[in-house]
Amino acid sequence: MRLTVFWQRMVEHFGSGYADTFARDHVMTELGGLTVHEALDSGWEAKDVWRVVCTVMNVPGERR
Repeated sequence: MRLTVFWQRMVEHFGSGYADTFARDHVMTELGGLTVHEALDSGWEAKDVWRVVCTVMNVPGERR
């Protein structure tokens, strides 16, 4: 998954005003205690981060 697709999906689910805030502030144990931004910066693949976000935030199947 390209980062542009990842961020598009984040905006579609959380809205343009909250997607970046969530990605910057929400620490997830499933990402090793990292935020979305930290996980991506440390080398996590965007598709793997998206899967974690989907699981943790109960993203509906049609948006996954």
